[in-house]
Amino acid sequence: MSEKLIITYDEYKSAVEKLALEIEGRYMPTVLVGIMRGAAPIIDILSRIFKIPTAYVVIQSYSGDTVQNQQGELIFARDMSAIAKNQDFKRVLLVDDLSDTGLTLNKSIEWLKKYDPIKNYIDEIKTACLWKKKSSSFTPDFCPILLNNDPWIIQPSEYYDEIDINTLKKKHS
Repeated sequence: MSEKLIITYDEYKSAVEKLALEIEGRYMPTVLVGIMRGAAPIIDILSRIFKIPTAYVVIQSYSGDTVQNQQGELIFARDMSAIAKNQDFKRVLLVDDLSDTGLTLNKSIEWLKKYDPIKNYIDEIKTACLWKKKSSSFTPDFCPILLNNDPWIIQPSEYYDEIDINTLKKKHS
């Protein structure tokens, strides 16, 4: 079993704020595209800070029944969900929670460049995430935490991966 890095909610918020400060002044995206599920809370915060539209692409890349799942084949959703207009995709900031192997970010860039109806509007795609693992082959354009190892990162919401509704009923009865 690999080493685990357990992130508190305060540490998480601080990392997102550091990411925003790193982006500011160096890039002004016209849309934020989040890789679901990991990027959802990051995009929520960044969209409030930068006041720009959002879009989400759903990719299944991990499978298993516990917090420490295994990366498998990437499966992209057929369509993107967006509140952005096509012309908003001029300068894309593609966001994920971490650069683990680099595969998801690389394939997501390829997918965006081929995705109708926005592919002809994209001038530039930059990438951002909170953590980059040491062995990742992909270096995001913006990343506040460069790890010197490859721990399994347990984010605040991942607590719920091992809890079901019956557990919550017992807890709150």
